[in-house]
Amino acid sequence: MEHKNNNTDPLILEEGQGRVYNCGTMTAVFKADEKETNEQYSISEWWLEPNSDGPGAHQHEENDEVIYVLAGTTSMLIAEKWIDAKKGTFIRIPAKTTHDFKNKTDQRTGVLNFFIPGGFERNMPSIVKWFEDNK
Repeated sequence: MEHKNNNTDPLILEEGQGRVYNCGTMTAVFKADEKETNEQYSISEWWLEPNSDGPGAHQHEENDEVIYVLAGTTSMLIAEKWIDAKKGTFIRIPAKTTHDFKNKTDQRTGVLNFFIPGGFERNMPSIVKWFEDNK
């Protein structure tokens, strides 16, 4: 009998588990999204290879983002200022705030992203296609 996951079931994922999206030198691993959270939020890891760019400067009209640096030092653009966010750094980016991230180091970096409310994962197939078409 197949068990269907819903937002009332506990969700336990080990390292590397989740829905993986390859975006060139950037990899996104979605841990929980609208299917598991009743569209309340989505949680994903974003990993950048050494000396690589992220998604490019952008903003979200209605969504706040919370970012926690998991590994390495990630350069973050927040509004008009770049900062070097080391492992353990917590950042809240309000809706309508321009932001970006990239890796200027020789080590792989990673951030945990909370997107509130959820739904960002709907964009991932088109984001992956963009990276495939623009290698």
